[in-house]
Amino acid sequence: MEIFNLYHIEAARRLPGLPQSHPCSRVHGHSFGIEIHVSGPVDPDTGWVVDFAELDAAFAPLREQLDHRYLNDIPGLENPTSERLAQWLWQRLKAALPGLCRIVVQETRQSGCVYSGD
Repeated sequence: MEIFNLYHIEAARRLPGLPQSHPCSRVHGHSFGIEIHVSGPVDPDTGWVVDFAELDAAFAPLREQLDHRYLNDIPGLENPTSERLAQWLWQRLKAALPGLCRIVVQETRQSGCVYSGD
């Protein structure tokens, strides 16, 4: 069984690896949607895979680091593509959420990425 929580952050970034002519090489902002998925068996006593509050607790310090920030200033996100943001989140959530199986980063309504670990 797989469960997920959806979170939202507002953040600015620029993608320094792109040519100056590319619009994303300039500072711009996104309303990111972030899904954190955890899989595992349904506990016969609680009836759930994991308490959603555990996902909230694991994500809370990361939200504090990311929300209303300039992502390029965060160590490990100097080139903050959605792909790198998903990997950055995975690295910081895996220990707290052993059943972590997928992270979805949606940067616009129609585009994003799905990361399922290494």
